[in-house]
Amino acid sequence: MVMGTSMFFRRVFIATTFFFASIFAFDVPIIAFEDGFSKLFGDDNLVISPDSKSVSLTLNRYTGSGFISSEAYHNGFFSASIKLPKGHSAGVVVAFYLSNGDVYEKTHDELDFEFLGNKRGREWRIQTNVYGNGSTDHGREERYLLPFDPSEAFHQYSILWTANHIIFYIDNVPIREVIRAEGMGLDYPSKPMYLYATIWDGSAWATENGKYKVSYKYSPFIAEFTDLVLVGCQASSNDCTGPDFELATADYNIMTLPKRSAMRRYRERYMTYTVCYDIIRYPTTFPECEHDSAERQTFWDWGESKIVMPPKPRSRSKRRVRPASNVNVGQRVF
Repeated sequence: MVMGTSMFFRRVFIATTFFFASIFAFDVPIIAFEDGFSKLFGDDNLVISPDSKSVSLTLNRYTGSGFISSEAYHNGFFSASIKLPKGHSAGVVVAFYLSNGDVYEKTHDELDFEFLGNKRGREWRIQTNVYGNGSTDHGREERYLLPFDPSEAFHQYSILWTANHIIFYIDNVPIREVIRAEGMGLDYPSKPMYLYATIWDGSAWATENGKYKVSYKYSPFIAEFTDLVLVGCQASSNDCTGPDFELATADYNIMTLPKRSAMRRYRERYMTYTVCYDIIRYPTTFPECEHDSAERQTFWDWGESKIVMPPKPRSRSKRRVRPASNVNVGQRVF
């Protein structure tokens, strides 16, 4: 049997990804749910395993569910292994993110992994967001495909947040780095944030800009979380010297040449949209964006890739985006 070209390259990339993941394996402490988290909403739709090492979140026709870290953090490394719902999941959103929206309703900071469901037989999409000081009117989002089926097995998703840069990791491979630029000002997240995990109904925007809604005949939709990691300086601490030193010297905080090469490969093969090349929404680009003229030619003027699942050329001046989270984080629509 002759393997299709796209499938061949995907399998090669998966093998390469796991190779680099083993090289970049991070030594981080795993904590029990009860040692660092509490229920946020959803009542019986949130189920903690008997050993407190895993938790499942369910979305049904009545409610979604979610949990929150017990403490806010000045900075840190936050991680979980996640398995997404199987089958038809259009309109479903699973989110793993940092936010302080419950404290700073109008000037909140936020760092997101958002997993966007799809029709049966179609792939889950993943979106990363960076908001600072309530800057939701000019969100810094990117979207990607995944080189694996995230509903078949657990995969690790991690966010590093320091005063100097932000890195999003999948299976210990960096997929995005935001380096703090002077021009960002308060748009760079700087206030203490909590870690959240939620599942909710994003029918208004999540799948093809709201074309496909959640169909509850396929419910319940269940997301599973394990290998929970909270490393950083808690906002309640009077001295961050020790945690800050640990964070500054950790391997996940150092972007080596092999890591940067792995990130470049991932982005070339799986990034479907980047705000840095969206000149329709933002004629003046963001200060942290690094433009590569050759890379620029592979994106349309509205920021979508010409190579990774290329769309038909068309004007995107009215492109719908994820609505800004201007409500309290604990009160997300679901």
